[in-house]
Amino acid sequence: MAELTRRILLAGAAGALTMAADKERTARDFSFPAIDGGTLDFAAYAGRVLLVTNTASFCGYTYQYEGLQKLHAAQSPAGLTVIGIPSQDFNQESADNAAVKTFCETRFDIDFPLSAISHVRGARAAPFYAWVNTQRNWQPEWNFNKVLIGRDGRIAGTFGSGDEPGGALLMGAIAGELARTV
Repeated sequence: MAELTRRILLAGAAGALTMAADKERTARDFSFPAIDGGTLDFAAYAGRVLLVTNTASFCGYTYQYEGLQKLHAAQSPAGLTVIGIPSQDFNQESADNAAVKTFCETRFDIDFPLSAISHVRGARAAPFYAWVNTQRNWQPEWNFNKVLIGRDGRIAGTFGSGDEPGGALLMGAIAGELARTV
C-alpha cells in the first residue's frame, strides 16, 4: 500500500511539473511539419501575431480560405501571419499533402504558410493544439476554428468556425494584438 501511495504522489508531482512547464511555454516553442517538406517553426514568427486555423478542403467553411488569404495579404505588413493547419480530424480533408497544397494554391491562391495534414484534437493532437487545450481547455470543435497568438507568443483568443476572417469579432481581436508591442 505504501508503494502504491508513493507512486500516486510521484505521478501527481510529475503531472504538476508538466502543467507548470506548459504554463511557461509559448506558441514559439512549437512547430509542425510543413506541407511541402521541412518544418513550419513558430519561432520563426517571433514578434508577429499569428492566426492559426485548422482547415479542410471539403467543408462548408472551406470558402473561408479566401477571407484568410485576404486577411493575410492585407495585415501581413502590420505584423500578422495566417497559418493553416490542414486536418482530417473531421473527415473533410484530402488524403495527402500534395493534393491539399494544389487545392489551396489553385482554388484560393493561398500563399500563407500551411502545415502538413495534422491532428488538432484528442489524444493524437499535435503538441501545439495539446498546449492550447492545456492553457484554455479548448480544442477545435470543427474545421476553420482559429487560435489567435499575440506578439508575445501567448494565446490571445480562440474562435469558432462561425467567426469569419473579416468579421468584427476576429478583426477587433487581431487589431488589438497588432497594436500591442512586445
